[in-house]
Amino acid sequence: MPIVYDKLLKLLADNGYTSYRIKKEKLIGQGTLTAIKNGTGGLDAKSIAKLCAVFHCQPGDLMEYVEENEENFFND
Repeated sequence: MPIVYDKLLKLLADNGYTSYRIKKEKLIGQGTLTAIKNGTGGLDAKSIAKLCAVFHCQPGDLMEYVEENEENFFND
């Protein structure tokens, strides 16, 4: 997946957000969090907006594009 969420995971950890707190405060769903950690899923625009509001940041502070092998990208 060409979008990675390492920045988001670090931001959550640096601000004391555990899986329990994320679930309790309904920041993102558990399935979405698991998919982000596994690199198999991502965030929708509504979730990005919510996280940007909570952390007073921009979408680029949550994720980044990582170029993949073009052949593999189009065959997935």
